[in-house]
Amino acid sequence: MSKEYTNDLLLKFDDDNMLIPVVTQDSISKEVLILAFANKQAYEETMKSGFATYWSRSRKELWKKGLTSGDMLKIDEIRINCEQNSLLYLVTPQGKGACHAKKEDGNPYASCYYRRITKDGNLEFVG
Repeated sequence: MSKEYTNDLLLKFDDDNMLIPVVTQDSISKEVLILAFANKQAYEETMKSGFATYWSRSRKELWKKGLTSGDMLKIDEIRINCEQNSLLYLVTPQGKGACHAKKEDGNPYASCYYRRITKDGNLEFVG
């Protein structure tokens, strides 16, 4: 049976350095909060802890979202795409927001997608 129709989890990490994309979405509002990456270690930690954990490509280390800020993301459900090469984390945010960028008042943005691109090529804040 092909990976598109099986009930078997066929997610494969070829090695510890292999990264797969992870879309993180608010379980209730369905707003996309973050697009990040997971390696085998990050995926296993997410499954074990119940909190969204990623691999930080810039810092080259495991990144449990919100561990220092308090803005953790509790896993409600994990979905996999048809080809079993990307994940969707449905989460309940535990803090004030999901983004590391802060508003003028010091609070984080609820989502990393807080600006839109206008027709003239500028950025406009939406959240």
